[in-house]
Amino acid sequence: MAEFIFWSCLLLPVYAYLGYPLLLTLLAPMFAVRRHAAPEPMNVSVVIAAHNEARHIEHKLRTLLAQDYQPASLQIILASDGSTDDTVACARKVVDPRITVLDLPRQGKAATLNAGVALSTGDILVFTDADNQWSRDTLGHLLAPLCDPQVGACAGHMVIPVTGKGLSIGDSLYRHYEGWLRRVENRTGCMVSADGALLALRRELFQNVPAEVNDDFFISTCAPVAFKRIVYVPEAQVIDHGVDEADKQFRRRQRVTVGGLQSLAQRRELLNPFRHGLYSIALISHKLIRRLAPILLLPLLLSNFWLWEDHGFYRLSLIAQVSGYAIAIAGLLDSQHRLPKPFRLAAFLLVTLAGMSIGLWQFLRGQRYAQWNPEQNR
Repeated sequence: MAEFIFWSCLLLPVYAYLGYPLLLTLLAPMFAVRRHAAPEPMNVSVVIAAHNEARHIEHKLRTLLAQDYQPASLQIILASDGSTDDTVACARKVVDPRITVLDLPRQGKAATLNAGVALSTGDILVFTDADNQWSRDTLGHLLAPLCDPQVGACAGHMVIPVTGKGLSIGDSLYRHYEGWLRRVENRTGCMVSADGALLALRRELFQNVPAEVNDDFFISTCAPVAFKRIVYVPEAQVIDHGVDEADKQFRRRQRVTVGGLQSLAQRRELLNPFRHGLYSIALISHKLIRRLAPILLLPLLLSNFWLWEDHGFYRLSLIAQVSGYAIAIAGLLDSQHRLPKPFRLAAFLLVTLAGMSIGLWQFLRGQRYAQWNPEQNR
């Protein structure tokens, strides 16, 4: 029984984090490379939900107005979710008829996004965050795949070029890992979802975002629900920043896990491979198994103790696990950041996996996160 527990708890996380992307990498050459021409002029509505973003919103609006891509029409909707700072006043400094500013009461991000979309007129909806930075060519790259009628949504690529001295090194490396995974998902036609930092969706596919879900996942999966593809566009880049503090990383991972599982519950029809084929398998592997995998680490460790005397492999495995946890704890305790980067990376992994485990427990207990505060992710 101990061997069964050990191998079950080992192979599932290995598949979720390594085996699945390697499998797609091997399958990728069997799929044709899709090329996208320059985007045609489209009617575009950019929707930004913001809460206390006075530091960033004016620069963000001016960046959107300065894009190289020339749409047939451009509408920018800044929806403030009960901001208590000067977000609305700063947004209104950018005087342009293409900008609409909504000063809404505090109601949560989902309701704020829904209110913004309700005022939109464009055929293409673009969602982005107030605090990330675009290049001048970001919008043009993002919209290019939508010239294909089989494409329903497009996902941009988030970059964290400058890391802090704490756990944000893990954020940066995680983005590189996600970039690899999304490239092979995109090549095989089973791109799972987009990041909320930058995504585009055909307006006729949009469904109102329920409260308590991860809005980026829900919005982007409006495409596969309608049997349209999500396309990953690595050239459409946004620059963001990581989170250095362990407590913020832990709380963020809890919220994302709870919201992600709630999102999967809302989109459970997509988990049926008889209707959605390879996309369903990708969704189960990328979003479901990965979120369940962290809770297997404790029984993996305990069963490994039981198997210590059985074989040299189990002894090496236990030593590796204990050493990994020791390195991670040392990285967490290193408040002066004097230890090498691998210690901080191990600390990031430990905090992330712990947060995901607690998030799963919270989801099963019925706990939900209705409000949001972007500042807690910085």
